[in-house]
Amino acid sequence: MTDEVDEIVEAWTRERPDLDVQPLHVLSRVARLADVLDERRAIAFVEHGLQAHEFDVLSVLRRSGEPFELTAGELATRTHVTSGTMTSRLDRLSGRGFVSRRADPADGRLVRVRLTAEGRTRVDDAVAALLASETELLRSLDPGRRHDLAAALRVLLLAAAR
Repeated sequence: MTDEVDEIVEAWTRERPDLDVQPLHVLSRVARLADVLDERRAIAFVEHGLQAHEFDVLSVLRRSGEPFELTAGELATRTHVTSGTMTSRLDRLSGRGFVSRRADPADGRLVRVRLTAEGRTRVDDAVAALLASETELLRSLDPGRRHDLAAALRVLLLAAAR
């Protein structure tokens, strides 16, 4: 069984035999898989009226547990965006009724953001659709291979984060 990455590696090996093209076997597949996952995620989110960045904010709130509330600064940190970007995202999510905002009672400089019931329903439905899509994709791997792949990717991700 071959794929387009095999063809790319073969061509580079032929054209540049002086280079070690072995990283392409793994990382080109990871890059192509990332594109596929982005597309599948976008479909799951669009089906539930969300954009990926909206899902990110709602899912951080949902995963935070009851009362599904964090400060705007915490949300910005956890979604890796600037405070200005977060403000823009919260304006849109608040306008759609997915989050509510209020001043922090202990420190009025902080804004507390809470997931609304509508926001919780929306993110719960979107994550269920996402997981169904990703489960379907992973069916081609038996549980042992999934476990091994997850472990290998964890090591690679930690190395890349250094």
